Amino acid sequence: MQTDLFTFFNPSEPCAEQGGPLQGKSFTIQPNMSVCDWPTEAGSPALKKFVAIEDATVIERLKKAGAYLVGSTCMSELGFGLAGDTTGKVIAGGLSDMALMMDMMGEVRIAAARERVFGFKPTNGIISRFGLIGLVPSMECFGVLAKDPTLIAAAMGVMTGQDERDFSMDETEPPSFDLTDSEKLSIRTMGIIRECVDVLEDTVMSKFKTDLEKLKTWGFSIKELSLPDFDLFRTIHQCIGSVEASSSCGKYDGVRYGHRCHQAKNWNDMYLKSRAESFGTLIKSYLFQGAYFQFQNYDAFENAGRIRARLAGDIHQLFAECDVLTFPTGNGHTADPKTSNQVSDIYDELALTLPANVLGIPAVQIPAFSADGEIDPGLQLMGPRFSDARLLATACRLSRSVEGGR
Repeated sequence: MQTDLFTFFNPSEPCAEQGGPLQGKSFTIQPNMSVCDWPTEAGSPALKKFVAIEDATVIERLKKAGAYLVGSTCMSELGFGLAGDTTGKVIAGGLSDMALMMDMMGEVRIAAARERVFGFKPTNGIISRFGLIGLVPSMECFGVLAKDPTLIAAAMGVMTGQDERDFSMDETEPPSFDLTDSEKLSIRTMGIIRECVDVLEDTVMSKFKTDLEKLKTWGFSIKELSLPDFDLFRTIHQCIGSVEASSSCGKYDGVRYGHRCHQAKNWNDMYLKSRAESFGTLIKSYLFQGAYFQFQNYDAFENAGRIRARLAGDIHQLFAECDVLTFPTGNGHTADPKTSNQVSDIYDELALTLPANVLGIPAVQIPAFSADGEIDPGLQLMGPRFSDARLLATACRLSRSVEGGR
């Protein structure tokens, strides 16, 4: 076991008692997901020495389904970006069958693309967020990484469903993740957005065109569509996301839990120093941006909300012309965690995954169609809300097509 990939190992032996759809399967989590009596520091000094007092809802459900929890992986501070995250490496190295990871900007899909495995972000609101230490509530959700998309579907079938402890859940009946009727779930037409494709780097563009040609040979129709305001997804996410993050982090005050500065003259001094010591430079930059929009330029935040609603309508119209939208997962930009402390670098790297988070729609990352060694930005499919099962069924179909072609 490679201990440098984990922050905590499960001290218990695997339990082989009750049966279930995930009996014998293993999973890992990030340490921003509550497991009773486990350290849950979320990669941040703000939660130093914090230990969870109960299991998150998804942890409870996976355990009841027979899955065994291996441990906690390393993660970026509060899940913002991928600096130091080891979740993808754990899956690629076969140290766990599947992994839970918070997808706030597309982290699940980028982590999966880096390691050439499958990564899935579900429709927001179909999985309880109870027990998740989040940052941007309206744009984040539990995502799943695995080498086999059928395993992701099995895990999703277990994790979805109402939870009275999470009032933010969608009241709509969640989709079924039974993929046996593949004909019913089949996807015919994939749309590509012209404004997205036109700005791709040459190497990414070349690989994407190759993937599109292979999709055509496997029976999919490719349709070019237009969304003139595609570049606004980044602006909207950064404005709304930073405000929500600033609000979410208000609870880290050094009083109730987490880090507290012990060298302070009075209560107010303790509060200010604790806040100053609780976050790294990158997170502080993001929180300062959010505070600016909250207190100095609230009109911009309100406008971002209106534009977000309009973009949701625009995307809905595009889905009337195609079954799914397809993009490269990565755009060729990779932030260097050793030298980068800029929020813009994180947004540069995750620029193509942001739409699914802004709109709360499902998306799946599919690994390379090509031979090992080639540049692989990955292939990403996004569908309308509640089309989760169709996306995973398509991922299974493409996985079989790739295997059949080798």
